[in-house]
Amino acid sequence: MTKPCQFIAEVSSNHQRDLSRSFEFIEAAARTGCSALKFQLFKMEQLFSPEILERSEKHRKRKEWELPLEFVPKLAQRCREVGIEFSCTPFYMEAVSELEPYVDFYKIASYELLWDDLLAACARTGKPVILSTGMATIDEIRHAVAALRRNGCNAPVLLHCTSAYPTPYAEANLAAIETIRQATGCEAGWSDHTVEPGVIHRAIHRWGARVIEFHLDLDGKGEEFAAGHCWLPDQIGAVIRDVERGVAADGNGIKEPVPSELPDRMWRADPSDGLRPMKEIRAQWKGSN
Repeated sequence: MTKPCQFIAEVSSNHQRDLSRSFEFIEAAARTGCSALKFQLFKMEQLFSPEILERSEKHRKRKEWELPLEFVPKLAQRCREVGIEFSCTPFYMEAVSELEPYVDFYKIASYELLWDDLLAACARTGKPVILSTGMATIDEIRHAVAALRRNGCNAPVLLHCTSAYPTPYAEANLAAIETIRQATGCEAGWSDHTVEPGVIHRAIHRWGARVIEFHLDLDGKGEEFAAGHCWLPDQIGAVIRDVERGVAADGNGIKEPVPSELPDRMWRADPSDGLRPMKEIRAQWKGSN
């Protein structure tokens, strides 16, 4: 059965550069009903300018958050084994080609939305592209979409998000999902930083989001968990199950008795006297003792 919504689990830097732990993320994502798992591929020297790294120990220490490149083929293989897609966000130009043999789609982060060359490089691979739009204006989003389309990605998926970690639910601005859809003609979804089930349900059921990205941690011990924007497996698993059950409850729209109602149909009030059950059933009860 086709999933009503694609849930993409974002590992961020919660992997702790541990391959076994990374495999646990893959298994948790599959178990909770996700369609895909995403990592990030960055090198601090190519993520921040020298001025920042020279003066900020906090940024230099994020070197410990880097995903080892040699993990990538192993992570992709494990995702295939458990039946989910593998994706990774490239944060430097060479990362696009390094990831190309392995990813099912590219995800471009909000902070890189203005970088036309990166957008073009991803689009030219011919693989699907998902782009987050946190902090962006609608004109900036249109520009990014044009860059993707010029280079061969005709149908990018755009994720509305608020780039605050965590995001106050009142600043989610979910109505912007429809604004983005109307302005670009692209499929639009939601990248969550609120960790609020109601926000995800609203994005899907009111604003038609068919792609939901969220940050995942396994156990509250990941590097980014303390910030407050990461879901745990049981939390997000419950949301995914609720979404799938809710969509299954839509039915076919034909107003007729469904199988679970059939046994009670003859126990309705008989139109001749208003008493339950129908006279046909009453007749069966006569002399039953």
